[in-house]
Amino acid sequence: MSAVSIPAGRVSALKVTQRRVLQSELTKFRSLRSTTYTMAAAVVLMIGIGALFSAVTASQYKMGPAGINAVSTSLTGTVFAVVAFGVLGVLMVSGEYTTGMIRASLTAVPRRLPVLWAKLAVFAGTTFAASLAASFTSFFLGQALLSGHHLNVGITAPGALRSVIGAALYVTVAGLTGVAMGALFRNTAAAIATFAGVFFVIPPLVGLLPASISNHVAPYLPSNAGEVLWGGASSLQNPLSPWTGFALLCGYAVVIVGAAAWRLRRADA
Repeated sequence: MSAVSIPAGRVSALKVTQRRVLQSELTKFRSLRSTTYTMAAAVVLMIGIGALFSAVTASQYKMGPAGINAVSTSLTGTVFAVVAFGVLGVLMVSGEYTTGMIRASLTAVPRRLPVLWAKLAVFAGTTFAASLAASFTSFFLGQALLSGHHLNVGITAPGALRSVIGAALYVTVAGLTGVAMGALFRNTAAAIATFAGVFFVIPPLVGLLPASISNHVAPYLPSNAGEVLWGGASSLQNPLSPWTGFALLCGYAVVIVGAAAWRLRRADA
């Protein structure tokens, strides 16, 4: 029996590469209606709630400009948008485990990890682009609403540009944590519950502890550390500098991504 020879060019054309896996994940990400709906919800929350808080602040303003942070007020929607971005990150992976599509993905890419890297890259690129546009829109809309009482500031004000870009970076890294949790738990409910617990349940619970404990723990929680970059409410009492807090948030994300990568390599789909 004679062996069948395959031309070298055809072998190269069939080879699995990171770029091709990336293209595949981008196609899947764009083709899901849940992606469009969840992304739209996140953008609406980011812009709408920021505008609402700015309008309420302007309407209730009677005591002078002291104590009003125009930048963080216009970016308040970031706190709520991170929920939608986190859910989107979880669904990007857990949805495939629910439908069983992950088996086809891992069969096509036997090394497995390129699938995770591609999902993270696609999510990071699309989320950062969408959230950056929403963040700038939130800022300028909020400043327009605050301008009636001359509370507004320009984008060149100290810390303003860093806060606007920081809001987009914050929700992107938080969402990447959601992607990693989806890959780690492989269950939508468990991953979303854990994400919500880490970002929204644990911080206020820690705040209820005695000050001798909470003052040494609360600043280093993922949400509190990340909020320092864009000026969230928890940043007022946080001793971390903006970029140090963001680096800590990224560190948490790297650890969870590492755990997800380990499980993806070790456990069956």
